[in-house]
Amino acid sequence: MTSLSIVIPMRNEAGNVAPLIAGIAEACAALPDYEIIVVDDGSTDGTAAAVGALAATHPLRLIRHPTSGGQSAAVHSGVLAARGPVICTLDGDGQNPPAELPKLYAPLLADDTGSLGLVAGQRVGRQDTLSKRLGSRFANWLRRRLLRDGTRDTGCGLKGFRRDAFLALPYFDHMHRYLPALFKRDGWRVKLVDVAHAERHAGRSNYSNLQRAWVGLYDLIGVAWLIRRRKKVQAEEPGG
Repeated sequence: MTSLSIVIPMRNEAGNVAPLIAGIAEACAALPDYEIIVVDDGSTDGTAAAVGALAATHPLRLIRHPTSGGQSAAVHSGVLAARGPVICTLDGDGQNPPAELPKLYAPLLADDTGSLGLVAGQRVGRQDTLSKRLGSRFANWLRRRLLRDGTRDTGCGLKGFRRDAFLALPYFDHMHRYLPALFKRDGWRVKLVDVAHAERHAGRSNYSNLQRAWVGLYDLIGVAWLIRRRKKVQAEEPGG
């Protein structure tokens, strides 16, 4: 049985495939079994071919979206296809160092309480442009004030979680940015870990600051509504 599934959303990241897969293999070398699922989110370059070239030498599976559905859609497709009860995610651009993966999967695999739902990475030493760092800082400040989710950085792609808990969450576009708040909403314990951040290996970002700001504000209001409207009473069976 596969104990860990690593899900990587990718769109036009052909130049990042080989170093990322090699880094994951090194980070997971001590595990008895694991799988890597790359979700090609409507790429128009050679991303799928680059993944296919490595499938014979790595525990690697490829899922393809015919058109781009966005990062949350890609993560959701990967989790649905995953065979492991524990999932780790990281971005496909190489800015999330695979060497940080043990910080995510080790606490979840070792948890014998059944209460830990999410281990979320928080980036330190970010290697982004000044405008992107400032935009992220404001977005994170606003989110913390409204959701009180206790984390300074929810945009980090490095996350580990229980597959069943993730699939029980309400699905919506861009939900990957609100996982700490959503897991806490469902009563799960959330662990935060500092992780490194690297420069992009190849290619360019698929999103602008303006795009992030617009969808972020819209989604933030929706997540706040979801948290407030969650049903507080759980049903009990007669005689239980």
